[in-house]
Amino acid sequence: MAESRRRGPLVALFAANAISMAGNVAALVAIPWFVLQTTGSASRTGITAAAAIVPVVVSGIFGGTIVDRLGYRRTSIVADLASAGAVAAIPLLDATVGIAFWQLVALVFLGGLLDTPGVTARAALLPDLAALAGWSLERASGVAAAVERASRLAGAPVAGVLIAVVGATNVLWVDAASFLVSALVIVVAIPRRPRADLGDDERPRYLDELRAGIAFLRGDRTLATLIGVVTLTNMLDAVSIVVLPVYAATVFGDALSFGLLMGVAGAGALLGALAFSAVGERLSRRNVFIWGFAVTTLWYPVAATFPPLAVLLVARLVSGFGAGPLNPVIDTVFFERIPDGLRGRVFGVSAAAAWIAMPIGVLVAGPAIEFAGLRPTLLVVGTIYLTVVLAGLLLPSLRGMDRATTTGSGARGR
Repeated sequence: MAESRRRGPLVALFAANAISMAGNVAALVAIPWFVLQTTGSASRTGITAAAAIVPVVVSGIFGGTIVDRLGYRRTSIVADLASAGAVAAIPLLDATVGIAFWQLVALVFLGGLLDTPGVTARAALLPDLAALAGWSLERASGVAAAVERASRLAGAPVAGVLIAVVGATNVLWVDAASFLVSALVIVVAIPRRPRADLGDDERPRYLDELRAGIAFLRGDRTLATLIGVVTLTNMLDAVSIVVLPVYAATVFGDALSFGLLMGVAGAGALLGALAFSAVGERLSRRNVFIWGFAVTTLWYPVAATFPPLAVLLVARLVSGFGAGPLNPVIDTVFFERIPDGLRGRVFGVSAAAAWIAMPIGVLVAGPAIEFAGLRPTLLVVGTIYLTVVLAGLLLPSLRGMDRATTTGSGARGR
């Protein structure tokens, strides 16, 4: 019984993340499809995707200090409630007075701005709850990633079906509801922890706290290199945010294929994350990082041949398996190195740095498809991606991934 109580908060955290992520994946399918249906423009689809990414950078940089000040549990609850309101406004406007494109972009931006501190706060809760449950960081990170991937697996195909049945905007009601349920789970199941009650004279200034988080990252070469590699690969991954809906609409002609292409990659990633949670403690983290990324590039050349849907789904499955261990191995390294007092700031700055180039990917993707076509875009992106990843073999700072240099409880790197 006592063991169950120790594991309960960690399980609740996994559940809250699963619910919120499933809703977000539904929105990731519904919003681009809605834009394509109403405008027929790949460029506008890219603009909408960028509006979801830019606030992650802004909120990551400036919101992490707020997470540390408010506390992880409280920030998660407040962020979920605020995000529910922002997302619900999209279908509400569409069903009443109608929604203009600029309004959609603004609400997508606001939703991302409010959601990011909640994601950061829940990530910051993981090391302590894993320790309470008696789990290793590798196991907890692997299961957390598996939960995320399972949510993508369920959310994307279900969203594709729901779009076909009830329409894209109605799917966003599901996303709004998911934030409310996630907040409720945190309220009920995650215990409060005492926080130091600092007076105004004792508390460091906001900018000083923010600088401390940035300085910590700059001072650790392994973490800084990880963020650099992830920044480049995330920019290339962002191209698929635009490519996949355009590819599904052009080649297969329906939203269901779009959902399946996203969902099957989630299935592969789920298997990869579970594999890492089981055996990750015995593997070289650096090797998992480099070769996992290399496998993720497989689907680009396969898609460029315009194969039958079944063939492309297999390629996405294999690529997803390679991607599955990536977040867990990155998270484990970060968890070991970042102390509790800096989690919100360093998590936020890390996420911002990792995402900062993604708007470039989504904004370039639309014009690239329109002017060069799908096949050249896929081949060029796949080639650049593989080159960046294999170049990581030459970076000596990545060898530090395999040294367990523990300076504190740690934090999430992405």
